[in-house]
Amino acid sequence: MEHTLLTAAMARVPGPVTVVTTVDDSGRRWGFTATSFSSVSLDPPLVLVCLDKKASSHAAFTAAAHLMVNVLAHEQEEVARRFAASGVDRFSGGDMQPCELGLPGLPGACVRVACSMYRVVDAGDHSILLGRVERTHVSDRTPLLYCDRSFSRPSPEAGRRPWSALHLAEW
Repeated sequence: MEHTLLTAAMARVPGPVTVVTTVDDSGRRWGFTATSFSSVSLDPPLVLVCLDKKASSHAAFTAAAHLMVNVLAHEQEEVARRFAASGVDRFSGGDMQPCELGLPGLPGACVRVACSMYRVVDAGDHSILLGRVERTHVSDRTPLLYCDRSFSRPSPEAGRRPWSALHLAEW
């Protein structure tokens, strides 16, 4: 299959916009934007995110003990763009603060999922980072989506029950 055809096909698949963060042994913060985020297992509680092996943050994440997945809210497009850019200080916006497990988190995120690193799996030109969920935070904000190479938000659902009413417990 041609890479351009696969790229075009996958661009049509909507995905959540996330900023994944970690802190290395020297205290340096690392982060990247990803739309390849999914739950994997409830027992044990596992999630995955994929990272290009050519990414400047690849070595930091594959050696990390913990990572945080920040699912961005619909008005946080600028944060997504900053963490996707090369050659910039991705943390320069001052919007990341220590959150669950002391990891850099976005207080206004739709969802935060703090994980211990469970496994790193080789997957061609990417690595699959499998995280064991340790703590979560869920807000009632609308998530930011990426589809057809642009940002969007889901359509409002009539009668949607707010997340705050679900009484979610931490893991």
